Amino acid sequence: MATKKTALVTGITGQDGSYLAELLLKKNYNVAGIVRKTSNMAYANISHLQEEVSLIQADLLDPISIREAIQKVKPDEVYNLASQSHPAESFRQPIHTAEITAIGAHRVLDATLDVVPKAKFYQASSSEMYGWVREIPQSEETPFNPANPYAASKLYAHAMTRIYRKSYNMFASNGILFNHESPRRHLGFVTQKVTYAAACAKLGIKNSEHLNEEGEPIVKEGKVALGNLQAKRDWGFAGDYVEAMWLMLQQDEPDDFVIGTGKTHTIQELCEESYGYVGLNWEDHVTVDKRFIRPTETGPLVADPSKAKKILGWSPKTTFKELVRLMVNAQVARLK
Repeated sequence: MATKKTALVTGITGQDGSYLAELLLKKNYNVAGIVRKTSNMAYANISHLQEEVSLIQADLLDPISIREAIQKVKPDEVYNLASQSHPAESFRQPIHTAEITAIGAHRVLDATLDVVPKAKFYQASSSEMYGWVREIPQSEETPFNPANPYAASKLYAHAMTRIYRKSYNMFASNGILFNHESPRRHLGFVTQKVTYAAACAKLGIKNSEHLNEEGEPIVKEGKVALGNLQAKRDWGFAGDYVEAMWLMLQQDEPDDFVIGTGKTHTIQELCEESYGYVGLNWEDHVTVDKRFIRPTETGPLVADPSKAKKILGWSPKTTFKELVRLMVNAQVARLK
């Protein structure tokens, strides 16, 4: 009988980490996750899994704690998903973003090579690295051109993963993931903000209890304030995307893969779909606020996932409409 594989996931309490942990458990892995020691243990995304996974306290800012965690788990596969993941927030905290998203990833990579050199390593790269895009759609061959501190930090981690792969013969793969959403997304992200606001509108909630990044109610006097409504994104479902991460580490050779749907939608279309689903006109509930417009807008970011389809046999299962409805329904259920 084959022995159980062990996986170590950084960022296990986040959206992707929780969906990945579910997938790995279904595939009969032992799953361990790195969590930060904080006074507020925000484990909502994995509360249903806590009996089945091992949680280890460590911090991406502390190389000793990372090394000790890897030493304890001795994983066959390491998935580095932890980061400061808000591009907009990265302008407010550029140094912190670099420490976590760039150097933190490097610390995990280095400790993996040192402690379990035969382990397979996955780095969560981002479509934000394409930034001011040089071609549309974007493939693995498209030049990177980061437009915010988050993207620059992700590019450092991406490049280091490639360097370790070539220099130390390490099985290290990058997944260049385009925007992927779910009901487990943080409310700071625009898809959650819009679907939450649509749910509030459906239930007649004029002022929401949850606050936006400016410390004001997300829904104020029945309206949600957003930035650039014409910004385009390639949005998919996080539950589909974690399968691609796993598939990358099941290949014979490490490589880098673009993961996305290949279709873009504007934030206005997101509003139309969300409010339309609850029988309302989005224009009655959405205002544009200059404070939420990024200093630099990227895109249009749209994936060319043909390599992933050909080599991994991966393609997204969930449509944009299905994703929006899933998120609105989850917000309505929560608010009720």
